[in-house]
Amino acid sequence: MTRHRLTLALSVAAAAVYLLMWVGFAADWSWLRVADDWALRHCYDFAVGRPGWVTGWDVFCTVLGTVVLRGLVAVLIIVEFVRRRARVATFLLLSVELSAAVTELAKWLAGRARPDTALVYAHGLSFPSGHALGLLVIVAALLTVYLRDLPAGWRAPALWAGVALVVATGVGRVVLNVHHPSDVLAGWALGYLYFAFCRWVCPPFSVADGTPAAPDTARRTTPGSAAG
Repeated sequence: MTRHRLTLALSVAAAAVYLLMWVGFAADWSWLRVADDWALRHCYDFAVGRPGWVTGWDVFCTVLGTVVLRGLVAVLIIVEFVRRRARVATFLLLSVELSAAVTELAKWLAGRARPDTALVYAHGLSFPSGHALGLLVIVAALLTVYLRDLPAGWRAPALWAGVALVVATGVGRVVLNVHHPSDVLAGWALGYLYFAFCRWVCPPFSVADGTPAAPDTARRTTPGSAAG
């Protein structure tokens, strides 16, 4: 299967998951409600009486959350513009920074309240999880741009570290009871859809050679400089 077909297949699957989670909670499907309630109840029961557990997950989700990481990516965007890699900078701006607006729009459209058993304060609505959506987009965008620059031996660890961060953050939001599991699944699904869309409309690298777009001024050849 080509990369294009794989991306298309994953996008269709992600769209299906997102719609399933949305319709499921909106229509109050019993199987989804039972699954959400079961996970939240067990996480809540374990956390009661363990303030260190709650604080640890809260700190983890905050320090490695979307606000902090988007701030770091904003610095990278400035650096890429200074390096005259406008296509890379634009891709990071569109995918990472504007995913916050996508999250808020999706939350507003769904209008799902957060669980009543939330163990820490969380602003806004619940569906989809902004942490799940944002972290997936951030990690995927950064790996797309910078993974190739790492030594070969570091690429697999970096990839798995990114996957672990996305998964752990999603789990953490359920552990803290600030999101239903279906919110997290929907966040991952919509995050992948948005990332795939951004990579399609604004690829950070040229299709021809897989390198960043050239600076604003095209390379000029002088007479006799071409190889004979």
